[in-house]
Amino acid sequence: MPSRQIKLGAFLLQTGHHIAAWRHPQAQADAAVNFRHYVDLARRAEAAKFDAIFLADAVGVRNTDIPSLSRTARCDQFEPLTLLSALAAVTERIGLIGTASTTYNEPYHVARKFASLDHISGGRAGWNLVTSSGQGEAQNFNLDEHVDHAKRYARAAEFHDVVLGLWDSWEDDAFVRDRVSGVYFEPEKLHPLHHRGEYFQVRGPLNVARSPQGRPVVVQAGASPAGRDLAARTGEVIFVAVQTLDEAQSFYRDVKQRTRAHGRDPDSIKIMPGISPVVGRTQAEAEEKFAQLQDLIHPVVGVQYLSNMLGSFDLSSYPVDGPLPDMPETNASKSRQQVVVDLARREHLSIRDLYLRVAGARGHHQVVGTPQTVADRLQQWFEEEGADGFNIMAPWLPGGLDDFIELVLPELRRRGLFRQEYEGRTLREHLGLARPAHCKRR
Repeated sequence: MPSRQIKLGAFLLQTGHHIAAWRHPQAQADAAVNFRHYVDLARRAEAAKFDAIFLADAVGVRNTDIPSLSRTARCDQFEPLTLLSALAAVTERIGLIGTASTTYNEPYHVARKFASLDHISGGRAGWNLVTSSGQGEAQNFNLDEHVDHAKRYARAAEFHDVVLGLWDSWEDDAFVRDRVSGVYFEPEKLHPLHHRGEYFQVRGPLNVARSPQGRPVVVQAGASPAGRDLAARTGEVIFVAVQTLDEAQSFYRDVKQRTRAHGRDPDSIKIMPGISPVVGRTQAEAEEKFAQLQDLIHPVVGVQYLSNMLGSFDLSSYPVDGPLPDMPETNASKSRQQVVVDLARREHLSIRDLYLRVAGARGHHQVVGTPQTVADRLQQWFEEEGADGFNIMAPWLPGGLDDFIELVLPELRRRGLFRQEYEGRTLREHLGLARPAHCKRR
């Protein structure tokens, strides 16, 4: 059996990752507000021994084009920390990773919520640190324009440090709760933060005891140069969108090297690209499933979806069967824009071709094939230093996740590449990440 095994996250996005998934006859069309849908998915992923489930988030409706928006299932969703706290009560082992923005939150809020989730879940919480990318988010928080990219990342770095400091407000054994002596906690084991920086002033301490994992797992998903550096400095799990093995290997090498430059062990982080698998028992069956989804994309949705991915660059006035025009620099997600532009240039795709290519996986890697084909792809990327694991993006839910669990996981297990049973109870134990020692910052 290989000494390393693939780590797997189940990226749960409402009706599924394909932009037209909600129209699929087997999809849960009201998934965005259907708690039982998420309970069922979380339990299925846990029974399959996934490391974690992951919920993305934006604090606003990203698409303001009403004709397009009205034809997608992307305008309503649960707040992730609320949902994950509820799912913690109906699961036992699977990790619970949720997104919270460093641009439109305060560190104390984030530290408190994720520490609480870690306690509620018995040590299964993970924070996906993002800086946000949508103009609409800014306009929900007293701003006309989204915060500049460089400033967002500088703020995020300090935000992260404050959150970690707050998570270390109390030593592990600070709360003795001794009824006889009347001592509830030992004062010398309390460490207020007293942080004063460029962006934040936070006294502390956090009013939540140190959590079961010491700290929730920190997840990062930036792929621009600033994002990669933040990931190397702060991340323990790195999500990324890449299209090819070469891109995956380049990102993997770069982030691991940056991690070493920050004085960290490169093996202390897990890089997990997103992959959207459409699986059939035969190649023809897989291609038929994918074609069924592609046929459900309305052209208005496709063009606007691509415009949003390119940093809200309006493509509606360009010929849909013509080439992608030159893109101005965006203040949104620079890395995602670059992935999509590179794909269009590399394969000489028209605007229509391009939106059909990205509609299923949102700029992540798409694979359509048999269980053996999908397993081969995952194994190659894993063994050739393109990934430590993968964020599985089911094209529609629940069926796309079921296909991966029922068809691909047995093949990975046959090859010794994925666990039969959980090795521990916390997310850190699942991922092979050390529990951090308490750090006395004052």
